[in-house]
Order: sequence, then C-alpha cells, then structure tokens
Amino acid sequence: MDPNFHLRHSVYYDFAATARVEFLSAHGLSTHTMIEQHVGPILFREEAIFRKEVRPGDQLYITTAISKLRHDASRFSFRHELIRERDGAVCAIMNIDGAWIDTQMRKLAVPPASIVALMEGAPKTADFVWE
Repeated sequence: MDPNFHLRHSVYYDFAATARVEFLSAHGLSTHTMIEQHVGPILFREEAIFRKEVRPGDQLYITTAISKLRHDASRFSFRHELIRERDGAVCAIMNIDGAWIDTQMRKLAVPPASIVALMEGAPKTADFVWE
C-alpha cells in the first residue's frame, strides 16, 4: 500500500508480469522450455491506466489476453485487466508491448514454431489486431 492506503503503482506491474508468466506456462511454454530453446520474452513498453482504487482487503483477479501479434509471433502485445472481485470494477488496464530474444545471441529473434503456434492459439482481446 502507498501513503494514501491504496495499492502502490508498481505492484500493478508486478501482478501483470506474474500473470504473463503464468499465462505462457498454462498455454505450454514454461520457463524450463524457454531455457532449453534459448528464447525469452522482453518488454519494450509497459503502460498502466489506473481507474479505481484497490484498498486493503480487496480481492482481485487479473485477465490476460494477446491484443496484437505479428504473423511470425516475433512481436506481441498483451492486455491485462485488474478486476475487483466484490463489484467487478476494472481497477487498472495494463498494456504491454514486447518481442522474443535469442538468449544466447542476445538479439531479437523469431521464436520457434511451437511458440508461434502457442501465441496464435492463445486467448485474444475483442479488438485483437494482426500486424
């Protein structure tokens, strides 16, 4: 909590990062697999749009969906919504733009076909856009 007794701004980013890792894992891409395939996601931009307070004791859930994707899955965008359970209020919207990096060469890369298929099949936002 911050001095105003609501959720500190940086915690929203931590929630979104955790949700993305869990999202990828739930769709078949574990951190172990990324290590084996020498690929990992990197971020170019993180944006939080704060809409409602999150106060002590609020129960929350977070949604994760892909909002933009290149056809080769080399670049992507995710959108998260942090939702207050008691009234369904969207407390924050998080937009993330990223890409895949070859962890050995330390350069941007097109991910392996298995990751392309995972990203193509993963949940998308209502306003999803192919790039």
